[in-house]
Amino acid sequence: MSKRITLDPITRIEGHLRIDVEVNGGQVSKAWSSAQMWRGIETILKGKDPQDAWSYAQRFCGVCTTVHAISSIRSVEHALNVEVPLNAQYIRNIMIAQHSVQDHIVHFYHLSALDWVDIVAALKADPKKTAQLAQSISDWPGNSEKEFRAVQEKLKAFVAGGRLGIFASGYWGHPAMKLPPEANLMAVAHYLKALDYQRKASQAVAILGGKNPHIQNLVVGGVATAVNLENMATLNMERIAYLQTLMTETRDFVQKVYYPDMVAIASAYKEWFTYGAGVTNYLAVPEFPEDTKNTKFTLNGGTIMGGNLSSFKNITTHQDPYLINNISEGVAHAWYEGAGTHHPWEGETKPEYTDFQENGKYSWCKSPRFEGKPVQVGPPAQLLAAYAGGNARVKKLVDATCAKIGVPVSAIHSTMGRLGARAIRAHLLADISLEQLDKLVANLGKGDKSYANHTEIPKGEYKGVGFHEAPRGALSHWMVIEDKKIKNYQAVVPSTWNASPRDEKGVMGPYEASLVGNPVAQEDKPLEVLRTIHSFDPCIACAVHTIDPAGKEITKIKVL
Repeated sequence: MSKRITLDPITRIEGHLRIDVEVNGGQVSKAWSSAQMWRGIETILKGKDPQDAWSYAQRFCGVCTTVHAISSIRSVEHALNVEVPLNAQYIRNIMIAQHSVQDHIVHFYHLSALDWVDIVAALKADPKKTAQLAQSISDWPGNSEKEFRAVQEKLKAFVAGGRLGIFASGYWGHPAMKLPPEANLMAVAHYLKALDYQRKASQAVAILGGKNPHIQNLVVGGVATAVNLENMATLNMERIAYLQTLMTETRDFVQKVYYPDMVAIASAYKEWFTYGAGVTNYLAVPEFPEDTKNTKFTLNGGTIMGGNLSSFKNITTHQDPYLINNISEGVAHAWYEGAGTHHPWEGETKPEYTDFQENGKYSWCKSPRFEGKPVQVGPPAQLLAAYAGGNARVKKLVDATCAKIGVPVSAIHSTMGRLGARAIRAHLLADISLEQLDKLVANLGKGDKSYANHTEIPKGEYKGVGFHEAPRGALSHWMVIEDKKIKNYQAVVPSTWNASPRDEKGVMGPYEASLVGNPVAQEDKPLEVLRTIHSFDPCIACAVHTIDPAGKEITKIKVL
């Protein structure tokens, strides 16, 4: 007999997401992913100056602000064929790499770890044995018996006083929790430390971006971050030295705490490498441009179909017609007017709310497709594309991680594989951040002081797309410019790819497909469903369109 379970809202994510599943015989047999909000930024941007779009576009999200700014500015630069000075590319690269590092730290410890770590069970741990465990997997200096004992005492005080706060509603004692007490205490201690280190990565972004979130330093054709190593009012050697210190400390935390913790948890839950694969078509875009024309990148992109690495098609530039021409979006099961599929440059965003109809429209997410197929985006896609594309550095790190855990590379197609891929990506980008800083200093040392190419918006019609490999995967902003104003604007974001509802053919999106076959030990505590959904790091956009239950508009707010 089937049991219908509705999880609404899904917590420990950004935004509002509803997941419905049917459970038969202890397994999920059907699933629906419903984004419960509408952004509306696409509509707000119509008629605006293209040079200002990036500032508005950051408001797509309250978490991923930097990534939308980058994609938006790149869309104008692509439309007008604008080159970006090397110094500006390096500054942008450092910001987006550090944003990803910060995002991945937060996702692992503060959003997903509580699906695997039993906070209350940490009270039973022996702090001395916990220190021995931690020291056996890392030489990080913070893994002392004294540190773990202090954390345990703090946790005891919280429990005794009934002050568990955000931990109060966890599925503690759930039969799917299997870490020993010492591993739980280690994870709790590192959870608290992670709060400090994610802040350091955020500081690095703020130094270059002027503030964080919502950076302030972009202009079409570069950055507004003035560079003069000898001027106290600009990006100088003192600021660069501080950046290096922050990023080095964060790198050490990622590589000596986060990454080993992820390996330890993955090793304890190996069975989760067999659940949650879902859609094994992947899309990644190139990232970290190394030239002024966005034709040379540190990491390549590509597509992989059916999980078969031999199907890999390389994407080396943001101008690749294969990438640009094969993206479409449908609204068959989304709360928008219209039918069929459209390329983003021709796309529309006209809301049409109908309430949740599992065989009709049931989500604010559209259904993006590549070559007509659903694809998964995110760290697994980027790593597998680089791996299949022959990136020796990525291959070495992926192979070493899989060997430590004792699983094949194909195990990345899973719930635990997504979590592992994020840790590998954070490990990689922590190094790339520092390398980009070294390249910036070296280029400045050659006498190159340029950081922006002044650009005016000409009359006429132009189309551009800005791609970015964001923490959650391939992001693209599509802009049509007509007579110096934005005529159309569409954003195809990572969580739209992954959280998409069924398309017009009835084919499920990645969230939905990944849940089918998942175990559910206790129907009243569907922890396993959360594990798989959280592995994608959902980020449902934050700008809400206000309607009443009948779908009628309550109010309009004019955006100046």
